[in-house]
Amino acid sequence: MHEGANGEGRRGEVTAAGSGVNQEFLSLERALTVFLRRARASSGEMAREVHPDLESSAYGLLYRLEECGRQRATELAAYIGVGKATMSRQLRALEDLGLVAREPDPADGRAWLVHLTEEGRARFTAVREARRARYVSQLSGWDPREVAELARLLHQLNRGGEGS
Repeated sequence: MHEGANGEGRRGEVTAAGSGVNQEFLSLERALTVFLRRARASSGEMAREVHPDLESSAYGLLYRLEECGRQRATELAAYIGVGKATMSRQLRALEDLGLVAREPDPADGRAWLVHLTEEGRARFTAVREARRARYVSQLSGWDPREVAELARLLHQLNRGGEGS
């Protein structure tokens, strides 16, 4: 599908519509494409706000650690959907930046648990609160029920994508 300057495809509609694809799904595809592109850019900006040298892909690790607490690297890799080598590289980089630390897993002396450092938590929290303030500002004209419905639908979409 060819995308115009605004990220919305046009050329593929006739072919897809002719093949029986519902217009709703074409509209959804366009909207998600733009949304995901903006989300990737936003993730990169937030990562740089946490630390100028932080890779955008590592921001999700900080989020998961803040949300769930101490985790094994294998658990993080499975959740994010990357291999052990990639996870090890990302965690090393986060350790070097002082954002995470490792400690022995009391349940298994051979394993390590990763957690946010105080500095990592403080930096992440500041960025997350600023992001939430932007959401409040951007959606200030929405009815609160619409915001709740959007959240519900996004949760539903995310649940459908788990394990795929």
